Amino acid sequence: MEKEKVILDEAAIRRALTRIAHEILERNKGIDHCILVGIKTRGAYLAQRLAERIHHIEGKTMPIGELDITLYRDDLTEKHEHPQVKETDVPDITGKKVILVDDVLYTGRTVRAAMDALIDRGRPQMIQLAVLVDRGHRELPIRPDYVGKNVPTSRTELVSVCLSEVDQGEDRVSITNR
Repeated sequence: MEKEKVILDEAAIRRALTRIAHEILERNKGIDHCILVGIKTRGAYLAQRLAERIHHIEGKTMPIGELDITLYRDDLTEKHEHPQVKETDVPDITGKKVILVDDVLYTGRTVRAAMDALIDRGRPQMIQLAVLVDRGHRELPIRPDYVGKNVPTSRTELVSVCLSEVDQGEDRVSITNR
C-alpha cells in the first residue's frame, strides 16, 4: 500500500508563494520589465497566485503568460502517441525579465523545453526560474532562482502538487512511493 505524506499544506503553500513574491521583487528591484510565465498546467496557476501577491505587496499589476511546452519535450514520442497541445498565451518577452514558474523541478527537462519555447517567441533580457518544490535529481544543468521548498527525494518517490483551481478544491504537496 502506498503511503502519502503531506509535505506542504494550504498555509505552507501560501507562505512559500508570499516569500517567493518578496524575493522576486527584491532581486529585480520591483517589477518593471518583468513578466511571469507559468508552465501549463499547475505552473500557470502558481504564476497567477504570484502575480496576485506581488500586486498586493507593490500595488502594481505584473504581466502573466501561460506556456504549453508539449511540442518542445524531448520525450514527446515516448509519452504520448497523439499529444494534446494546449493554448499558449505569452506577452511579448523581447528585452524583458521572464520569471518562468513551475510546480516541481526534477530532472530539468521540462524547464529546458520551456526555455526553448520562450526563445522561439522572442529574446528575453533574462530568464529566471521559480518553483514551488525542488526535489533534486537533475539531468541537466538547471538551477532555480526561487524555491518554495527543497525536498530531497529518492527516484522511487512521486511528488504530487494539488491546487484548488484544478484538483477538487484543495491545496497540498505530498510524496508517495511508487
